[in-house]
Amino acid sequence: MSSEKREKDRPWVMRTYAGHSTAKASNALYRGNLAKGQTGLSVAFDLPTQTGYDPDDALARGEVGKVGVPVPHLGEMRALFDDIPLTGMNTSMTINATAMWLLAMYQVVAEEQNPDLSPEEVAAQLAGTTQNDIIKEYLSRGTYVFPPEHSLRLISDMIAYTVHQIPKWNPINICSYHLQEAGATPTQELAYALCTAIAVLDQVKAAGQVSDEDFPRVVGRISFFVNAGVRFVEETCKMRAFTQLWDEITRERYGVEDPKMRRFRYGVQVNSLGLTEAQPENNVQRIVLEMLGVTLSKDARARAVQLPAWNEALGLPRPWDQQWSLRLQQVLAYESDLLEYDDIFAGSHVVEAKVAELVAGAREEIDRVQAMGGAIAAVESGYMKQALVSAHAARRARIESGEEKIVGVNCFETTEPSPLTADLDTAIQVADPEAERAARRSVEEWKAQRDETEVTAALERLAADAKSGVNLMEATLAAARAGATTGEWAGTLREVFGEFRAPTGVSGAVGVAEAGADLTTVRERVRATGEELGGRLRLLVGKPGLDGHSNGAEQVAVRARDAGFEVVYQGIRLTPEQIVAAAVAEDVHCVGLSILSGSHMELVPTVLEGLRDAGLGDVPVIVGGIIPTSDARRLEEQGVAAVYTPKDFGLTEIMGGIVEVIRRAHGLD
Repeated sequence: MSSEKREKDRPWVMRTYAGHSTAKASNALYRGNLAKGQTGLSVAFDLPTQTGYDPDDALARGEVGKVGVPVPHLGEMRALFDDIPLTGMNTSMTINATAMWLLAMYQVVAEEQNPDLSPEEVAAQLAGTTQNDIIKEYLSRGTYVFPPEHSLRLISDMIAYTVHQIPKWNPINICSYHLQEAGATPTQELAYALCTAIAVLDQVKAAGQVSDEDFPRVVGRISFFVNAGVRFVEETCKMRAFTQLWDEITRERYGVEDPKMRRFRYGVQVNSLGLTEAQPENNVQRIVLEMLGVTLSKDARARAVQLPAWNEALGLPRPWDQQWSLRLQQVLAYESDLLEYDDIFAGSHVVEAKVAELVAGAREEIDRVQAMGGAIAAVESGYMKQALVSAHAARRARIESGEEKIVGVNCFETTEPSPLTADLDTAIQVADPEAERAARRSVEEWKAQRDETEVTAALERLAADAKSGVNLMEATLAAARAGATTGEWAGTLREVFGEFRAPTGVSGAVGVAEAGADLTTVRERVRATGEELGGRLRLLVGKPGLDGHSNGAEQVAVRARDAGFEVVYQGIRLTPEQIVAAAVAEDVHCVGLSILSGSHMELVPTVLEGLRDAGLGDVPVIVGGIIPTSDARRLEEQGVAAVYTPKDFGLTEIMGGIVEVIRRAHGLD
């Protein structure tokens, strides 16, 4: 058949993950992206919105508008989607702990846009996805709020509501993406994502809000959000394994007979873990290869794709960088012949063997987790977190030894100067420094014009329903219509459900199996310095602010322990005051701060000031994260002893640097 007559498949939904500074600025970005051919929206919310705090909360300091858009109340949700008709849009919202609240505000804005339709008619037209996978938040991303059982209740309530009221909505997007970012092997990624799906579906069944006749429709609306690494043959096989295992689970465990309801439906953001700060132009071909892993196989092709930008290891991408990633998708979909063929891997002995290997390994790990009591039990015991930290430590060790090659990082390092990064200060988007003040002012003005009696009544109803076990979606919609804020909604449920701190996975993680010459040298230096100072060296690893991406901090903690340090690591989401208090209580020799959210210029100086006020001004502070060069210079001018960024991949070398920082602070050299 000639290519002219061959009928093409419809392309996947094309998105870019976007949102920053303010709702108004993000709205302009969305409308610009849609004009460039983007076919769906993917909303990035800032950390206070994700973790249920208003911009004027102490924990929100420095985090407002940094990694996404702040949406503290209905007025900002209106501004976010101004002139974007929601009944004709497919919107993905990366939101988890507060997913119910953001979906409620989204629905109310859609109702306001369509005054001639009833709320039920509007809801029936809404299409999109709320990420809403809280289990992976305990394991990798850190934006959880409530304990697991209450979080699952919120998810179950949302699923029951949407299957009846918003039938085109995907109420949960089970995320293996973040598991891979936390170090998961393909087998772990398959197993832990599917265990999460089992936990969610079991909870929906047990809640009794969905009839047996409607349950297949619940299964049919479960979607997945998957990662794709640069090993694109293995990633292709992983996706085929996902489709096979999901079909088995939904048929055998849940008795779903309709093959359409058993279809593995997934969207993708390809791997950000492998993007490098060194020679960042190489990230473009990495992104293309990763995209191929989820598009080449027709039988396991993604339904939606969003790609990171080449400069995400440097900072926040600009609109032009996001456009480049969108064009990568468009060239593949519209210029190549990929969509003209049936599955090109059908009948491949190589692919079939690899898929079988992955399926067998995943089944074994799924059975292990289910024997523990399922995904929630494996979270609470720390088993899954510990397994991910260990897998990530093994990967880091392979990179440092050169066994796993990263072009431009541990091989082929000689390079010409890049015109893309000639001016690093303009090579990334800078969040608006006025965003936090604007958001605080917005909340103040919003509260001044609302009916406080109505808000109080709505929040009292929310608390009562939370205690009684009633589906919380109706009370949440009432709170949104009354004008409650994000912090008030979450705060009300915090009072009823309590909060939760997930296991860090560090204490039981397996670090470097064999100490090479470099680590042996550092260990001796750590031991000798400790003896000179009268005891074992103590390193405090702290994560100030709301940034929950703890992978780097965990790897530093594990390697520091391997190097002979006594490590103090209390997990994520600490205030600067709590970190200072820990430094005083543990009498540490060095404080290491990890921040990837862009809030370093607000939070690090506060820690430095707190240490000085506590009489620990001589304790050296080091900082790690995605920190632009100009910011690194400013931090060092303010007293930070060393700044490490993604280009500093050698953890053992970093340990050596920490010892030298401690020795200098004590005048030992």
